[in-house]
Amino acid sequence: MEEEPKIVKLARKKIPWVGHVIDDKRVAQDLLPPDVTYKVPERSICLECRGARNLCGKKQCPIVLKVFSYLKVRPLIESDVLRGSSPPGVFVGRIGYPKVFVGPLIPPEIGDTGAYDTPEVWFGWNFGDIIDFRLKMVRACFKTEVRKATNPDRLLSNTIELAISSTPVDAETRFRKPPKKVFLLDDEVQPMGPLGLVEDLQISSVKTDRRLEKVFYDTDMKASEAVLELYQKGVPVSKIQRAFSMGIMGVGKDRRLVPTRWSITAVDSIISNHLIDRVKDFPQLDEYRIYEVNYLDNRFLVIFMPGPWTYESIEVWFPETLWNPTHDSIFVIGDWEGYQGRRNYARMGGCYYAARLAVTEKLVKEKRQATVLILREAHSGYVMPVGVWFVRESVRRALMNPPLRFEDFKEVIDYIGGRFRFPLGEWIKNSRILLDALRQEKLSSFLGDIKTNRGRNSSTAR
Repeated sequence: MEEEPKIVKLARKKIPWVGHVIDDKRVAQDLLPPDVTYKVPERSICLECRGARNLCGKKQCPIVLKVFSYLKVRPLIESDVLRGSSPPGVFVGRIGYPKVFVGPLIPPEIGDTGAYDTPEVWFGWNFGDIIDFRLKMVRACFKTEVRKATNPDRLLSNTIELAISSTPVDAETRFRKPPKKVFLLDDEVQPMGPLGLVEDLQISSVKTDRRLEKVFYDTDMKASEAVLELYQKGVPVSKIQRAFSMGIMGVGKDRRLVPTRWSITAVDSIISNHLIDRVKDFPQLDEYRIYEVNYLDNRFLVIFMPGPWTYESIEVWFPETLWNPTHDSIFVIGDWEGYQGRRNYARMGGCYYAARLAVTEKLVKEKRQATVLILREAHSGYVMPVGVWFVRESVRRALMNPPLRFEDFKEVIDYIGGRFRFPLGEWIKNSRILLDALRQEKLSSFLGDIKTNRGRNSSTAR
């Protein structure tokens, strides 16, 4: 029997959490640092588990999922030249702002890759599906200053042209050296493909989206106005976010590249604020409704209640889940806004605005105003982040389902108590909307008792 190569032994020793998938010299070379970066929390149980003993309680090991997906795509990205069809997709980083890394996302495939960067069609896919296609998306990056959006060089100009295409764009890029394989053992980072520094970028088969082209050439239109015009013309939110990040909209001299993470929340916020203004002109809902959806071991309840526009979103993360890796505590976070809106950024980040967009779309469609509460419970099967789209599209899908209708608030409370593992009393304690509704119920009951007693006293007097 042939002796195991030394490099295989070395790889298994240095990265034991994926040691059981390292079975030959080539795989070991690919997975060893410094070509691959691993981030392991101090005293991490991953070192003991090695992805096989389920010590974290997750149904699937996120690291092993990433490694297997990477091994599938590895043979396709070993050269310093990459040819593929960008969905189109782009990436704008935030590290080093205002000098950031930017560039197209290019899978090593020619053809219809449109779904690879269109979150609106991802609902229902499992973790394996999402990771497989996301790790194919090579980040072909170059560094530039964000103000270059007003006067782009050839690399940035090609990337902008690619970003506003209505269909996949054939691209060929030459890297300074083959793309670097990067893995982050960090629950906060969504699956990302390899990173390569671009030397040259050529694109072809661009079919410009005329709606995006119009706002690109209108240098007198404000960015927020452009976002709303595109939305009203039916441009998908993810495409607007992509264009926004590339600085193609806004008053000419003020245009800037916007880091991808910031552009997602900015667009969700701009659109939902506009929709909220419309919602306030509609009559109030006259019934209680609950919409529900379950996806990737997350349960969402979207509750519409009679009342003026008010919005609250609460997330509960059980132990050994994505944002709560502890073994014995439950993490709760939520944010709220009243009729006048909020003045500061929501603590829970982009998910708050993504879900708010989904519910305001529904209310505008029905021409109704309501008090809205979103309750989300995440369990251990949610093994890795997949992006803010997950919340927006989950809430959108819930609102497509027929709602359960209730006559009074007590029925709503009873239903909530029966649908979650998190105790009903804890939901109430953490929800401003539920607490206010309960107080109103008690006040209404109290006033009703007073009225009844007065009626009895009047009858006695007569």
